[in-house]
Amino acid sequence: MTAPMLSQDLLARLAEVIESRKPAAGGDPDKSYVARLFHKGTDTILKKVGEEAVETVMAGKDGDRQKIVYEVADLWFHSMVALAHFDLKPADVVAELARREGLSGLEEFARRPG
Repeated sequence: MTAPMLSQDLLARLAEVIESRKPAAGGDPDKSYVARLFHKGTDTILKKVGEEAVETVMAGKDGDRQKIVYEVADLWFHSMVALAHFDLKPADVVAELARREGLSGLEEFARRPG
């Protein structure tokens, strides 16, 4: 199995766990951090994504490779919680990245609506 396939499998499994923590799936905010985030709602979830993005930037400025990986993992995780909150999956992001593959950054930017 290739590394990208393992990555997609891991993301899919993690997405399933996150989905299972939603209130509609019986997630208990007293027993699960993710369920607590869902219980608190959109603003709390998005605030966590923002906090993790800032911590990722700070780790990058420090140049500590291990800390960068740690913080990016937190950012990805909380981004996945946000995706689930909006009924999206990692596969939706992967599909968007695949759509952009082979486009220059400037070309992709020019194609964006608005």
